[in-house]
Amino acid sequence: MPSRSLFATRFYEGTLADAALLADLEDSALTLAAEDRAGQRWSRDHGYRGYTSYASLNDLPLRDPAIADLVRHLNRHVAAFAADCAFDLGGKRLRLDSLWVNVMKPGATHSGHIHPHSVVSGTVYIAVPPGAGALKLEDPRLGLMMAAPTRTADAEEALQPFVYAQPRAGTVFLWESWLRHEVMPHAGKGERISISFNYRR
Repeated sequence: MPSRSLFATRFYEGTLADAALLADLEDSALTLAAEDRAGQRWSRDHGYRGYTSYASLNDLPLRDPAIADLVRHLNRHVAAFAADCAFDLGGKRLRLDSLWVNVMKPGATHSGHIHPHSVVSGTVYIAVPPGAGALKLEDPRLGLMMAAPTRTADAEEALQPFVYAQPRAGTVFLWESWLRHEVMPHAGKGERISISFNYRR
């Protein structure tokens, strides 16, 4: 063909295939949501519909053995993704910088954002009720397209301005931290539970 794709944006989808660990992580997340007063207050003050430990607890792998076990799994996923991205890390590995729990109630959403000062970001999904909403990923060139026409509905995924990645319990999504993304509204019933994280050099 006379055309080729340039500047590919990598997106990783893996699986945490450990039902017992997922159950332990769900218990941990719900316990934190019930007991972390600082996180409850931050969530309320910032209009977060549900609970997040994002601004309250920065030592979860030390506090909780299930989360420490999760980090061992994530380290392997992130190493595989870093290799696929052809990162030159000088023989070293990316290391966990931050990790936080999210318990989203019906109607909850998270607007478009990036994760500054990190290399790889991601989310592992613990409980995903039907209708919980996808992760929406934005083409990083979108603001530069100016007069470009829209794409046909059957255009390949890499040509669309937005891609929607639908998780299920145990899904691990990874992306480079500069990639703008958002959480679509939770239109289901029950709580959508996930753990998000950043890795850096």
